[in-house]
Amino acid sequence: MNNVLKAYLFFLILAIGYVPLLSQESAKRLFILSGQSNMQGHRPQEAFTPRIEEEFGKNEVAIVQYARGGKPIHRWWKEWKDLDGNKPEELGDLYDNLLSQVKKAIEESELQSVCFVWMQGERDAKMGWGKLYKNALIGLHAQLAKDLNWDEDQLIMVIGRLSDFDMQNKKYPHWTMIREVQMEVAENNSQFFWIDTDDLNDGISRKGKKIKNDLHYSANGYRILGTRFAQACIEALSASKNL
Repeated sequence: MNNVLKAYLFFLILAIGYVPLLSQESAKRLFILSGQSNMQGHRPQEAFTPRIEEEFGKNEVAIVQYARGGKPIHRWWKEWKDLDGNKPEELGDLYDNLLSQVKKAIEESELQSVCFVWMQGERDAKMGWGKLYKNALIGLHAQLAKDLNWDEDQLIMVIGRLSDFDMQNKKYPHWTMIREVQMEVAENNSQFFWIDTDDLNDGISRKGKKIKNDLHYSANGYRILGTRFAQACIEALSASKNL
């Protein structure tokens, strides 16, 4: 074998080995945040985005937040049925809006990891749909994995557990049930994690009003929420070897 051919083969091997490495380095880490009004009240730029960008680099991440207040989980999960087996008229429409924004954010980028942050459950608790929530939560996770063409076992889902707003279930009859379901799912599925929000609904609201055990969080509470979400994502990705 002459020296020219040897040199050609040498550089060819280097190139073949370098392509996957380059692809891995240019792949995006995707963070999706969605849910009801307490996710609407969360402002990613206050704490979540700075912490994520500090950890992974500004150009290495894509962060999408889309939330709508007062909406049940079936506005996201498309297979939801009530206890009688009936499907509601509005089914999965908010999920479609979310997915559209996600696809715009990532365009044709390769993905290195996906973390789905979920802050929802208040409406389902109010409507008495707690017994349906476990399947909906797991189903939504699977639905997103499929639509992103992502391995379910590698899709991290961080759940903001409902706060201590109605621990007596007086206004929202399935409040504590939803809380328990959120913890159960997180503690029995390696892809799921939950964070505590019980201390976030006291203090001064974004409107300057003093609140105590409120349905919504204080201004500082939302900043703390963002920090906790970010840290949970980072730790979960590290545990799953996607860091």
